[in-house]
Amino acid sequence: MTAFRGCGTAIVTPFEDDGSLDLPALRRLVDWQVREGIDYLVACGSTGEAQTLSQSERRTVVATVVETAAGRVPVVAGATDNDTGRAVTETRGMCALGVSGILSAAPYYNKPTQGGLVRHFQAVADAATVPVILYNVPGRSAVNITPATVLGLAMHANVAAVKEASGDLIQMMRIVRDRPDGFLVLSGDDPLTLPLIAAGGDGIISVISNEVPALMARLTRASLEGDLVRARELHYRLLPLIDANFIETNPAPAKCALAMMGRIRNVLRLPLVPVSEASQAAISAALRGVGIEVAG
Repeated sequence: MTAFRGCGTAIVTPFEDDGSLDLPALRRLVDWQVREGIDYLVACGSTGEAQTLSQSERRTVVATVVETAAGRVPVVAGATDNDTGRAVTETRGMCALGVSGILSAAPYYNKPTQGGLVRHFQAVADAATVPVILYNVPGRSAVNITPATVLGLAMHANVAAVKEASGDLIQMMRIVRDRPDGFLVLSGDDPLTLPLIAAGGDGIISVISNEVPALMARLTRASLEGDLVRARELHYRLLPLIDANFIETNPAPAKCALAMMGRIRNVLRLPLVPVSEASQAAISAALRGVGIEVAG
């Protein structure tokens, strides 16, 4: 599914000071992302704080992103739950909003077996009317989707890709090596964008592209085009900002950075809190390092 090749932004969900949705800020973010050349947008993932949004709020966020993108780029909706029945319901609801894809992470907390993961994702894929991207993020879900499981699920007609955030490049290469034609392998970790694409991968669902969409899109395209000199230059230029974005739990650093850029308020929902003063200083320095002016 070539729609998800390239650089997609796992977009944050802006909030007002009282914690309610800031839809005008979200619309501005989406429009800016599109104008900056991002390939697609992913709403209501972990970067979008989906698990502290109500079902109604998640659908409002996704509908707003779809409406604002207005067909200029594809929109992928997160539809993750640790109850398979609720994940299926969420998938059907998001598909009805006109999205181009579904991002479905491994169920968290339950710690299912590989057999349980297969049945869970098959149920999600059966319910979807658009392609599904599997999301392997064992740091959050406490379970790894093994290459054998991914490759088996890749045979399902609705399973188009995997977002791999295990941090295990060897695991990712095994999937790249053995995948069926047309199945995409996407990085879920910004620093592995260049290495994974060099190994045959297809792109990134990025956090730092919230702040630097044009630069991250250029890095991804240079990597995909085999321009390793340009890709390496951009990779190392962006590496301090990548480090700063994960100095505390995502998306707190990204929201701090966007607030410094004047694009959103620095508001998160508990249990997440804004980053410390020390982290703020590191984020500010990293932004300045890539030529972004920041407040203060």
